[in-house]
Amino acid sequence: MKVLFVSGGNSSAMPFVGEQAESLRKLGITIDEFKIIGRGSLGYFRNLKKLKCVMKGKDYDLIHAHYGLSGLLSVLQRKVPVVITYHGSDVNQKYIRILSLLAAKISAYNIFVSDDLFKKAGYPKRSKVIPCGVDVEVFKPADKGQARMLLGFSSEKKYILFASHFDNPVKNYPLAKRAIETVASHDIELVELKGWTRSQVSLLMSACEALLMTSLSEGSPQVVKEAMACNLPVISTDVGDVKDKISTLKNCYITAFDAYDIASKLNLVINSKTLTDSRGDIISHSLDAVALSIYSVYRKVKGYRVE
Repeated sequence: MKVLFVSGGNSSAMPFVGEQAESLRKLGITIDEFKIIGRGSLGYFRNLKKLKCVMKGKDYDLIHAHYGLSGLLSVLQRKVPVVITYHGSDVNQKYIRILSLLAAKISAYNIFVSDDLFKKAGYPKRSKVIPCGVDVEVFKPADKGQARMLLGFSSEKKYILFASHFDNPVKNYPLAKRAIETVASHDIELVELKGWTRSQVSLLMSACEALLMTSLSEGSPQVVKEAMACNLPVISTDVGDVKDKISTLKNCYITAFDAYDIASKLNLVINSKTLTDSRGDIISHSLDAVALSIYSVYRKVKGYRVE
């Protein structure tokens, strides 16, 4: 089977797309990747001619597009069927949701990374919920002292890992900053999740006291699942499927959009001096397990007639 992955190429913040491609290659599927350069719907659609040129003579069985706009671009070619995975912003943001749902009507099959996104999209036909897989070989617990030494962290400070870049408005860094400033009883540093390799991120998750997510909206945030694989406590606003993932876990908390509430939960985690026991809950979301689910979709779609 030969598949073309189509995804945005403006940012390097989607490592899970490459990881998913690699996990599917292990199943014997040939995966090529097409990166879209351009912003907004018009910027994306300007890639249509280039996409058709890339496909010429390649005999792909299908396209697997990641995110709604990538999917809408992909369905404009009428040569092969398209599978679209929706990750969050493509359904949560009203204008993009309209375009995403248009793509969902034309595509051969749709994958939503959480039940919440599937519901928000109106349960479109030819759809399935499949979360993105976690590389459980990279993301695994490590000794805190050694992780801090390798990262050059102090043994005295308390480190809290922020779930994304500080400059991403959806991630709501100002709220996280206010919460950290409210926790006055500890020497705390909020660590930005930016500029680190995947192996370093895994070390961060062993070096820090907790992962803090203050996002305004999410789909099924990968960073939460990666933290769970490392047994790192998670403190998060009630977004996406985070509540479903962590509400029953020890030392993990859902908070209001309130700095004092977040600070109180941070205090609980820091003072407990224990991790969570969440790795077992995430093994079923390993890259290999998810790849098998996606492959089953490909087999269903292969031969789908494009009209």
